[in-house]
Amino acid sequence: MRILLVEDQRVFAEMVVAQFLSDHDVVIVESIAAARATLISAPPFDAVLVDYDLPDGKGVRVVEALRGRRFPGLIVAVSAKDDGNAALRAAGAHATCKKAELHHISAVLQRSGY
Repeated sequence: MRILLVEDQRVFAEMVVAQFLSDHDVVIVESIAAARATLISAPPFDAVLVDYDLPDGKGVRVVEALRGRRFPGLIVAVSAKDDGNAALRAAGAHATCKKAELHHISAVLQRSGY
């Protein structure tokens, strides 16, 4: 599965990939601008994992852009904050996996059909 991980804490993102997503092809980007550029230029993704607090705005903008383009894959909110995850879900994310629970991310992907 190809996954785009939108997370501004690079070391944390790399740890998540190494520990929980190593069976997948994961691209890490650290901002909304980088996410948009990657979504345009890279091969299609099956899933996008989006943090709420990013250096150039809120992850809601990424979710709204994906929904506006009718992104066919899974969008997962991965904020540490409940209100951040709620905002991402309200914007159109399909599922939630809090940062403290990312050891469950494979189960979230499987439950969602991935």
